[in-house]
Amino acid sequence: MGRYTGFIAFGLMLAAAAVYSFLSVEAPGDRPASTASSQTPSTQPKAEQARSPTVTASSIPQGSGFDFYVLALSWSPTFCDSEAAGRNREQCGEGKDFSWVVHGLWPQNDKGWPENCPTSEGTRVPERIGRTVMDIMPSMGLIGHQWRKHGSCSGLSMSDYFKLVRQAHDSIRIPAELSDVGRESRTSPQAVEAAFIRSNPGLTRSAVAVTCDRERVDEVRICLDKSLGFRNCPEVDSRSCRRSEITIPPVR
Repeated sequence: MGRYTGFIAFGLMLAAAAVYSFLSVEAPGDRPASTASSQTPSTQPKAEQARSPTVTASSIPQGSGFDFYVLALSWSPTFCDSEAAGRNREQCGEGKDFSWVVHGLWPQNDKGWPENCPTSEGTRVPERIGRTVMDIMPSMGLIGHQWRKHGSCSGLSMSDYFKLVRQAHDSIRIPAELSDVGRESRTSPQAVEAAFIRSNPGLTRSAVAVTCDRERVDEVRICLDKSLGFRNCPEVDSRSCRRSEITIPPVR
């Protein structure tokens, strides 16, 4: 029996080699996705669910010295029909047809807000920076004013602040029925609010306020955390328009 032991061992080695040769080899491209990249919406952090897919958390400049932001979207036709428009030809001149524009991105606290903060960045916004947001903030006067009063309190550099303004604007979906109003219409502040909520999953009634200029829609103010996720803001919400009906002037 002992003399066959060597042959048996050699046979087992050959069989093992044959089996191994038929096993599949894992290629780099066949690796399953990692848990982080294959999360379903129900397991993602709440702020990630509320943020627009056009904005990633890693690209957002992180401000400091306040609790959250208020993104104020102004209905341009209301502003341009008011005395406040003055000589603002960039926004209200002939041939201008802006609808919702960014009035500002305001650092806010749960109670009150900072403004006109000292900053080493200076008070004048160079045109090269202003041009990066001119399509959504259509006036260098507005851009400069918003930096001095609000951006200076963000804890960000001037360029990062206006980068964040762009990201905040792009994270909001304007309701189709409110994006290009061709004729004057009557509605309610609650209906405008509801339209924004429907168009922006994760936005709640306590995170948005609709303001009015007498009987006309003025602004939609949306509260965002520092990563641009939606955030409740009772103090801001309490200043919503209380009229039962408001007018939406048409885009010119």
